[in-house]
Amino acid sequence: MAVVASAPGKVLMTGGYLILERPNAGIVLSTNARFYAIVKPIHDCLKPDSWAWAWTDVKLTSPQLSRETEYKLSLKNLALHCVSSSELRNPFVEQAVQYAVAAAHAKLGDNKKDLLNKILLQGLDITILGCNEFYSYRNQIEARGLPLTPEALASLPPFASITFNAEESKGENCKPEVAKTGLGSSAAMTTAVVAALLHYLGVVDLSCSMTKEGVDGVDLDLVHVIAQSAHCIAQGKVGSGFDVSSAVYGSQRYVRFSPQVLYPAQLAENEKPLQEVIFDVLSGKWDHERTKFSLPPLMTLLLGEPGSGGSSTPSMVGAVKKWQKSDPEKSLGTWRKLSEANSALETQLCTLSKFANDHWTTYEHIIKCCSLHRSEKWIEQATEASQEAIVKALLGAKEAMLGIRYHMRQMGEAAGIPIEPESQKQLLDATMNMEGVLLAGVPGAGGFDAIFAVTLSDSSINITRTWSSHNVLGLLVREDPRGVSLESGDPRVKDIASNITSVHIE
Repeated sequence: MAVVASAPGKVLMTGGYLILERPNAGIVLSTNARFYAIVKPIHDCLKPDSWAWAWTDVKLTSPQLSRETEYKLSLKNLALHCVSSSELRNPFVEQAVQYAVAAAHAKLGDNKKDLLNKILLQGLDITILGCNEFYSYRNQIEARGLPLTPEALASLPPFASITFNAEESKGENCKPEVAKTGLGSSAAMTTAVVAALLHYLGVVDLSCSMTKEGVDGVDLDLVHVIAQSAHCIAQGKVGSGFDVSSAVYGSQRYVRFSPQVLYPAQLAENEKPLQEVIFDVLSGKWDHERTKFSLPPLMTLLLGEPGSGGSSTPSMVGAVKKWQKSDPEKSLGTWRKLSEANSALETQLCTLSKFANDHWTTYEHIIKCCSLHRSEKWIEQATEASQEAIVKALLGAKEAMLGIRYHMRQMGEAAGIPIEPESQKQLLDATMNMEGVLLAGVPGAGGFDAIFAVTLSDSSINITRTWSSHNVLGLLVREDPRGVSLESGDPRVKDIASNITSVHIE
């Protein structure tokens, strides 16, 4: 029977660059854009001589890329060997398979090993699907003669074919192979594959989320550790991990883990067999910190795609690190100010959430009033002290966002990279000055991937229309605080998808 798991994309609202170093925190929002992994057996039944096999089959299908890749998985050392063209390889799925199977061998008792081997000998048929919002579909929309609007994007078929950039990466744009929107597709894909495999192999039970108690935290933590390990090895470096953490747990305030916990995994590439390394990884000290976080009520996350084909985050991070080494005093001062602005925004948003919880009627009234006006008119909407306190928190959040943008631009100028390019700056300034807009910025490492805005009440439609007039495609992305989920069926099947229910894992 097929297992279908999904994991969300992310928007790093605060913490760009700082989140790479402990103890700096970042606010990361998970989204309704999800990656799906479908795992099922290749062979319906075992052949009589299958128990003597030293290898089993693995097939990876990516319908959106029109790719099908075949592998052989060694049952002795768990190494995965591609038997298709090397151009069709997907390192993130490869590492997800190897680490998930290794975790199954490490976690399952001897009494379950026979069943595990039987499942593996039937082969692993893996299909991956990403929501349209992970990729750029501007070319298709323009080819159809449609306007650059969310409605036009919604008219495309789900899981549409993915376009490739026409030109090679040049200059500051650093375009990736596939035009992306910066939602963390590789982290969401890796997490979905790991979760689906661990559930399929009987290592974790994600279906427990249908009960009142929810899924076992230990099971979810195992998905997180394996997904982080696989993702870092596939990337060739140990990143901050906020994208994988949000893919597993959902929206949160995040402080990274110490990179040393994954040193054994890095050694596995050259020195140790994976069966030995997996025990070190599982028993390591994962000291990351996460606290549940979501936008206050009546606030909407919007994302816009400027159509520049994406930016290379690793190269931009490398430039910032080089600047830090060349000018440690100035860089430290900029980071300190940026950290203070990040903390100020977090504080104001938490204050607004508390207002909503304690004084809902007042909160609802003032948010709806402010949604009709530009920020300089907000204070005029307050007619009593409690309303004024809410407006001050709104203005405090907006001021903090302006500070974040200023210090991010300073960092980009010093490092010689376009963290907030001039074209983005002009658009963000115009967005911040519109009615009902609380925040606007470039998410994560910045660059040309996307812009985001947070709007009040029903004001979002005006923003997406304005973006469209500036050649920016408003995406269908919204915040969804859920993390990894077990799905009831293949999302491509219409009669299933129309009634599909995602299981929320706390």
